Amino acid sequence: MKFYINIFEKIISVENLFLAWDEFKVGKLKKYDVLEFEWNLEQNIFQLHRDLKYHKYIHGVYAKFSICDPKYRIIHKATVRDRVLHHAIFRILSPIFEPSFISHSFSCRVGKGTHKGVDALARMINMVSKNNRKRCFVLKCDIKKFFDSVNQKILLAIICKRIKDGSSIWLLDNIIKSFYPRVKSRERERVKFPLEILHNVHYGLTIIKILEFQLVI
Repeated sequence: MKFYINIFEKIISVENLFLAWDEFKVGKLKKYDVLEFEWNLEQNIFQLHRDLKYHKYIHGVYAKFSICDPKYRIIHKATVRDRVLHHAIFRILSPIFEPSFISHSFSCRVGKGTHKGVDALARMINMVSKNNRKRCFVLKCDIKKFFDSVNQKILLAIICKRIKDGSSIWLLDNIIKSFYPRVKSRERERVKFPLEILHNVHYGLTIIKILEFQLVI
């Protein structure tokens, strides 16, 4: 297994932070909090860089709201400053963990997406059904409160297997622990088994999903 060191400077570099901003702002420039951040963009980016460089960065609180798309969901949205940093981290970590992903995971991945997922499903169905000559069953399921249920200590331990950079681990620990799980103990026990399976089968995806959830919206 390949280890990665000295990636903290890549994450917090001013160039990477500005590139992260460029990616983050797409489709969001009509939102008040984004416009407010952009008004003093250089000052905000350089201040974020300094806070990270001298380990003064503290992740902000989340704004909580609900949506129906179509099912009811509770969303926790981080501040613009924090979400820009999330993008900056994703830019550096994604190439590290991407090769470990299973090929049939299509969500939130470059070169993947819904349409390619549907095409892959169609190929699988044709193969299993012998070109629609046999019955074929598909399981559609979801893990209830997945992100709330993830054990943060296990997640960080998995990250530490690949990332051997103390400053990077400090930053990731800061972000991961910024979201406090709100799953009751008994409910957490009920979802423990499938979560362990996910950690063992493709832990890289779990890491990226969590970091993205914290919250790249």
